[in-house]
Amino acid sequence: MSDSPQHRIFAILDADGDGAITRAEYLARVDRVASALGRDAHHPVVAASRAAHEAVFQDMDGDHDGRVTFEEYRAWVGPDAFERACRPALGSMFDIADTDADGLLNRDEFTRLRTAAGNAETDAAAAFDALDADRDGLIDRDTYLTGIRDFVTMGDSPMAAAYGTAHGTGRPVLDARP
Repeated sequence: MSDSPQHRIFAILDADGDGAITRAEYLARVDRVASALGRDAHHPVVAASRAAHEAVFQDMDGDHDGRVTFEEYRAWVGPDAFERACRPALGSMFDIADTDADGLLNRDEFTRLRTAAGNAETDAAAAFDALDADRDGLIDRDTYLTGIRDFVTMGDSPMAAAYGTAHGTGRPVLDARP
């Protein structure tokens, strides 16, 4: 598999590496983030995130067979899909991590979000530093989503440049996934 943004993202979403993303694999990310941030599974922000991720999965699954292949993902992903589906889903993950609901993530919240999503802690720290351009120790929602959008749609962003590969797996750890 190449190292294109689409391949990198697909490889992460396909958690078991079998060549397809299942609904269970995709939705499990919401529960991992909620757990890492101490959010109850029934909290309204977690329920909203689960619903947003369900909508993304249904949108990605072009043939509606319950599995998203790389070909389906590649045909789906892009600026329109990001704005229509990914922005709300990724924003909902930000909201889970924003435990004080101030519209900002501090380093701890950001790191817990990113590591629960599969990134190495050192990569999450580097991504935080790359996004915190004004060095105030906070990342706002728009900056976070713009960093991900730029990687998904253009293959480049300050956040994406900070990521390497998962410890010993050879799999990418960038979580710019919808």
